[in-house]
Amino acid sequence: MSAEKTLRDPQAKDDGLQVQAVDTFESDPSAEVAQKRQSLSDYLTILASGFALISDGYQNNLMTMANVLLKKEYPKQYTSIVSTRVSNALLVGEVIGQIVVGLTCDYMGRKAAMVFTTLMIVFGGILATAAHGATISGMFWMLTVSRGIIGFGTGGEYPASSVSASETANDLALKKRGPAFIMVTNFPLSFGGPFAVLVFLIVFSACGQAHYSTVWRVCFGIGCIWPLSVFYFRWRMLNSALYRRGAMKKQVPYGLVIRYYWKSLIGTCGAWFLYDFVTFPNGVFSGTIIDSVVKDSSILKTGEWQLLLGAISLPGVFLGALLCNKLGRKNVMMIGFSGYLIFGLIIGCAYERITKIIPLFVVFYGLMQSSGNFGPGNMLGLLSSELYATGVRGTCYGLSAAVGKAGAAIGTQAFTPIEDNLGKNWTFIIAAICGVVGIAVTYFFVPDISGEDLRVRDEEFRRYLVSRGWEGDMGEDELRAAAGEGISSAIGEK
Repeated sequence: MSAEKTLRDPQAKDDGLQVQAVDTFESDPSAEVAQKRQSLSDYLTILASGFALISDGYQNNLMTMANVLLKKEYPKQYTSIVSTRVSNALLVGEVIGQIVVGLTCDYMGRKAAMVFTTLMIVFGGILATAAHGATISGMFWMLTVSRGIIGFGTGGEYPASSVSASETANDLALKKRGPAFIMVTNFPLSFGGPFAVLVFLIVFSACGQAHYSTVWRVCFGIGCIWPLSVFYFRWRMLNSALYRRGAMKKQVPYGLVIRYYWKSLIGTCGAWFLYDFVTFPNGVFSGTIIDSVVKDSSILKTGEWQLLLGAISLPGVFLGALLCNKLGRKNVMMIGFSGYLIFGLIIGCAYERITKIIPLFVVFYGLMQSSGNFGPGNMLGLLSSELYATGVRGTCYGLSAAVGKAGAAIGTQAFTPIEDNLGKNWTFIIAAICGVVGIAVTYFFVPDISGEDLRVRDEEFRRYLVSRGWEGDMGEDELRAAAGEGISSAIGEK
């Protein structure tokens, strides 16, 4: 016994185009057990993605307070060059991880990719915790390499966890896919920031100022706990039904992929570059910024202000999740970039006055970061997981995120020279400029989609490939035949 669903492309107008998405279900006990197992795996996949991405957010923001601490412990050796190198190591690793794992999770499956990234994060975290050297400089080089390994793992989490969460959410709750995706991806990533500061403050209070080395080593070690906590569930998970139906493991026509998605790729890559160029250096160096404007600041006081800053940025995540379906992904992203323009100009143009009132400065700074979470922070991952077909979703998502992390690396590298040569206020003015460019990139290159069934986009992409002469296979195992039926139906009705 089989059941067929007919899905209408929401973007089709009057051509009557319909796409067949065929779901095969044999009414026997073994098939029913398999379906229940798949459903349980889907729920665990979504939960595990959220828990693991807390680890990514934690690692991305750990250097915020570690930079302040290491500068206090090694005032001569931990120069701005060393600080930037250690911070950028994570970003370089993330760029490589996003591209490599993006390809891997399309070719080998989401499960294999997520297991691999988990192991890389844990391995790098152990090395960072045990960082040592014949000299202090040697220790910092080991820390740099360790952070690069962690970066490879956290970078790989972006395409592996995010596309898996989107695909399973599409099967479990189509109408709520957008909000659900945000709450298990960008919320954990954003929560990782204040969580990292909170852990730092607890460890610092327990160890005291006489044990700086213990503080940062324990904080790095704690970063291994979150990925380990979900390792078993990832080992036992199944690839999503959507992936098993749409996987492209041989003869992937990358030329046709670029021809079909070039405009969307410019939109997601360009907007992600601008977002990370602003948000990452402002996150990494926010502790240093606060430390410089707070008079007679201590590490504890800087950490407390940093915790408040992180807390203010979180409401943007919830508001974006609430409005992404009502206003549309594209509009929400442009509103978020507008926040960079507004708050970046307010802080940048009145920097000397605002920094004399620390609470006001932290509030405006937090609102700027909250705008980023509301718009591009939420929407870029969501759009990158929705715009592209299942067979190349990991690759296109990974490429977009990698370009973003390249922007983060450039922004981090340029942050100190901008402060030294143009003034501290210019870091915020440049954020405002990036906001304007981000609005333009989103308006011209990002399609306006909201809540489309991912199977519809898969079938449209299949039809395009076959019409261009592609003869490769799609799908794996028992769902390969269903993928073939979907192609035939789409071509037949064109």
